[in-house]
Amino acid sequence: MTKILMVCLGNICRSPLAEGLLRSKLDDDKFVVDSAGTANYHIGKAPDERSVAVAKKYGLDISHLKARQFKVSDFNVFDLIYVMDESNYENVKALARDEKELAKVKFILNEVYPNQNQAVPDPYYGGDDGFEQTYNMLNKACAVVAEKLKS
Repeated sequence: MTKILMVCLGNICRSPLAEGLLRSKLDDDKFVVDSAGTANYHIGKAPDERSVAVAKKYGLDISHLKARQFKVSDFNVFDLIYVMDESNYENVKALARDEKELAKVKFILNEVYPNQNQAVPDPYYGGDDGFEQTYNMLNKACAVVAEKLKS
Protein backbone atom coordinates (compact mmCIF):
# COMPACT_ATOMS: atom_id res chain seq x y z
CA MET A 1 0.00 0.00 0.00
CA THR A 2 1.37 3.42 -1.00
CA LYS A 3 0.98 6.21 1.56
CA ILE A 4 0.96 9.89 0.57
CA LEU A 5 1.00 12.91 2.90
CA MET A 6 0.01 16.46 1.90
CA VAL A 7 1.60 19.26 3.95
CA CYS A 8 0.85 22.97 4.29
CA LEU A 9 1.22 25.46 7.14
CA GLY A 10 -1.87 25.01 9.33
CA ASN A 11 -3.52 21.95 7.72
CA ILE A 12 -6.84 23.75 7.27
CA CYS A 13 -6.74 25.17 3.72
CA ARG A 14 -4.41 23.69 1.11
CA SER A 15 -3.39 20.28 2.42
CA PRO A 16 -6.94 19.11 3.31
CA LEU A 17 -8.03 20.10 -0.21
CA ALA A 18 -5.09 18.18 -1.66
CA GLU A 19 -5.90 15.20 0.57
CA GLY A 20 -9.55 15.16 -0.53
CA LEU A 21 -8.67 15.61 -4.19
CA LEU A 22 -6.04 12.87 -4.30
CA ARG A 23 -8.23 10.47 -2.31
CA SER A 24 -11.02 10.99 -4.84
CA LYS A 25 -8.68 9.96 -7.68
CA LEU A 26 -7.21 6.82 -6.08
CA ASP A 27 -8.45 3.41 -4.95
CA ASP A 28 -8.43 3.40 -1.14
CA ASP A 29 -7.63 -0.33 -1.15
CA LYS A 30 -4.22 0.51 -2.61
CA PHE A 31 -3.48 4.02 -1.32
CA VAL A 32 -3.63 5.98 1.93
CA VAL A 33 -3.76 9.77 1.69
CA ASP A 34 -3.45 12.05 4.73
CA SER A 35 -2.51 15.66 5.45
CA ALA A 36 -0.67 17.65 8.10
CA GLY A 37 0.56 21.15 8.85
CA THR A 38 4.02 22.32 9.81
CA ALA A 39 2.57 24.65 12.48
CA ASN A 40 0.47 23.76 15.51
CA TYR A 41 -2.08 26.59 15.20
CA HIS A 42 -5.13 24.50 14.31
CA ILE A 43 -4.56 21.01 15.74
CA GLY A 44 -7.86 19.15 16.02
CA LYS A 45 -9.82 21.72 14.02
CA ALA A 46 -11.84 21.08 10.86
CA PRO A 47 -10.68 22.59 7.56
CA ASP A 48 -11.41 26.27 6.88
CA GLU A 49 -15.07 26.68 5.90
CA ARG A 50 -13.98 28.14 2.55
CA SER A 51 -11.94 25.00 1.75
CA VAL A 52 -14.92 22.86 2.75
CA ALA A 53 -17.21 24.97 0.54
CA VAL A 54 -15.03 24.83 -2.58
CA ALA A 55 -14.54 21.08 -2.14
CA LYS A 56 -18.31 20.60 -1.72
CA LYS A 57 -18.94 22.66 -4.87
CA TYR A 58 -17.01 19.97 -6.79
CA GLY A 59 -18.55 16.99 -4.98
CA LEU A 60 -15.90 16.37 -2.31
CA ASP A 61 -16.56 16.23 1.41
CA ILE A 62 -13.54 17.21 3.50
CA SER A 63 -15.54 18.52 6.47
CA HIS A 64 -14.67 15.47 8.63
CA LEU A 65 -10.90 16.01 8.41
CA LYS A 66 -9.03 17.26 11.47
CA ALA A 67 -5.82 19.29 11.44
CA ARG A 68 -2.66 17.77 12.84
CA GLN A 69 0.97 18.76 12.95
CA PHE A 70 3.67 17.07 10.87
CA LYS A 71 5.97 14.95 13.00
CA VAL A 72 9.27 13.16 12.44
CA SER A 73 7.55 9.76 12.60
CA ASP A 74 5.61 10.70 9.43
CA PHE A 75 8.81 9.89 7.54
CA ASN A 76 8.45 6.29 8.79
CA VAL A 77 4.82 6.04 7.65
CA PHE A 78 4.63 7.87 4.32
CA ASP A 79 6.22 7.01 0.98
CA LEU A 80 5.64 10.46 -0.55
CA ILE A 81 5.32 13.81 1.20
CA TYR A 82 4.01 16.70 -0.91
CA VAL A 83 4.52 20.25 0.35
CA MET A 84 2.68 23.36 -0.83
CA ASP A 85 5.48 25.94 -0.68
CA GLU A 86 9.12 26.73 0.15
CA SER A 87 8.40 27.39 3.83
CA ASN A 88 6.68 24.00 4.20
CA TYR A 89 9.60 22.38 2.38
CA GLU A 90 12.18 23.98 4.69
CA ASN A 91 10.20 23.04 7.82
CA VAL A 92 9.77 19.41 6.76
CA LYS A 93 13.35 19.18 5.47
CA ALA A 94 14.63 20.34 8.88
CA LEU A 95 13.02 17.28 10.47
CA ALA A 96 14.44 14.77 7.97
CA ARG A 97 17.03 12.53 9.60
CA ASP A 98 18.76 11.45 6.41
CA GLU A 99 18.82 11.74 2.60
CA LYS A 100 16.35 8.86 2.19
CA GLU A 101 13.73 10.76 4.20
CA LEU A 102 14.50 14.02 2.42
CA ALA A 103 14.01 12.31 -0.96
CA LYS A 104 10.36 11.65 -0.03
CA VAL A 105 9.63 15.41 0.15
CA LYS A 106 8.43 17.05 -3.05
CA PHE A 107 6.73 20.27 -4.12
CA ILE A 108 3.27 19.30 -5.34
CA LEU A 109 3.27 21.76 -8.23
CA ASN A 110 6.47 20.18 -9.57
CA GLU A 111 4.11 17.47 -10.83
CA VAL A 112 2.67 20.06 -13.25
CA TYR A 113 5.68 22.40 -13.58
CA PRO A 114 8.75 20.15 -13.14
CA ASN A 115 11.71 21.48 -11.13
CA GLN A 116 10.19 24.96 -10.68
CA ASN A 117 9.33 24.60 -6.97
CA GLN A 118 6.28 26.80 -7.45
CA ALA A 119 4.09 27.50 -4.44
CA VAL A 120 0.42 26.83 -4.04
CA PRO A 121 -0.51 30.26 -2.61
CA ASP A 122 -2.04 30.17 0.86
CA PRO A 123 -5.62 31.44 0.41
CA TYR A 124 -6.26 31.90 4.15
CA TYR A 125 -6.07 35.72 4.27
CA GLY A 126 -7.77 36.29 0.93
CA GLY A 127 -11.26 35.96 -0.46
CA ASP A 128 -13.22 32.99 -1.76
CA ASP A 129 -11.64 33.29 -5.22
CA GLY A 130 -8.27 32.30 -3.72
CA PHE A 131 -9.78 29.02 -2.54
CA GLU A 132 -11.15 28.40 -6.03
CA GLN A 133 -7.69 29.02 -7.54
CA THR A 134 -6.08 26.77 -4.93
CA TYR A 135 -8.59 24.03 -5.69
CA ASN A 136 -7.89 24.25 -9.44
CA MET A 137 -4.09 24.17 -8.98
CA LEU A 138 -4.29 21.21 -6.63
CA ASN A 139 -6.79 19.38 -8.83
CA LYS A 140 -4.36 19.56 -11.76
CA ALA A 141 -1.41 18.43 -9.65
CA CYS A 142 -3.36 15.62 -7.98
CA ALA A 143 -4.51 14.33 -11.38
CA VAL A 144 -0.86 13.99 -12.43
CA VAL A 145 0.11 12.37 -9.09
CA ALA A 146 -2.77 9.89 -9.38
CA GLU A 147 -1.83 8.91 -12.93
CA LYS A 148 1.82 8.36 -11.93
CA LEU A 149 0.82 6.30 -8.89
CA LYS A 150 -1.59 4.10 -10.87
CA SER A 151 0.95 3.29 -13.59
